[in-house]
Amino acid sequence: MLLEVKNIEVHYQKVQALKGVSLKIDEGEIITLIGANGAGKSTTLRTISGLKHPTSGEIWFDGQRIDKMRPDKVVRLGIAHVPEGRHIFPELTVLENLYTGAYLRNDKAAIAKDLEEVYIHFPVLKERRSQRGKTLSGGEQQMLAMGRALMSKPRLLLMDEPSLGLSPIMVEEIATIVREVNKRGIPVILVEQNAELALRLARYGYVLETGRIALEGEASKLHENDHVRHAYLGV
Repeated sequence: MLLEVKNIEVHYQKVQALKGVSLKIDEGEIITLIGANGAGKSTTLRTISGLKHPTSGEIWFDGQRIDKMRPDKVVRLGIAHVPEGRHIFPELTVLENLYTGAYLRNDKAAIAKDLEEVYIHFPVLKERRSQRGKTLSGGEQQMLAMGRALMSKPRLLLMDEPSLGLSPIMVEEIATIVREVNKRGIPVILVEQNAELALRLARYGYVLETGRIALEGEASKLHENDHVRHAYLGV
């Protein structure tokens, strides 16, 4: 098992955000977390990436416990986080933004190779490489955030709401890129309010409700679940 989250609880001061959340992902998989706003999806990703530490429970990555590690140590192990809202550096150029993803690396030849692979995934970033990040469209900024994460050479990619605010055409493009990244062997934990998209991309899914895992199972079966269809698919 590549990553295993074991019964974590997370608090923001006195407010409990996660209440015994457990999940796991193995090499080559895409899993998804779906749920309403405030259910704990983003908090789960932030806790895995070290931005938030659990008050109890454990997180194991490739046989190593990581729930007390700083975020930079988690990145060094190979976990890359594409946060909700993209959070690119608006005043830096596209190329400079991409290089920030490789900040902890010193393998120059491999960095150059990975940059070319990012450009293959996102040709528009090569065209715009000298532009400042703030001049990009929302979809292009999402591509830049994903490209920056890939420049860290991740072994696991955490993606938080990649389709948020994008046009239907751009949503499908992002979905295609997620599949392509996964085909390269990078497992993905996908947080999405677009449950239809999430369950189409993932093999396995978890439904979070008020900080707890309410349902889990094969994504195809969750798609047919009456509660999921009513609450999250608009059926």
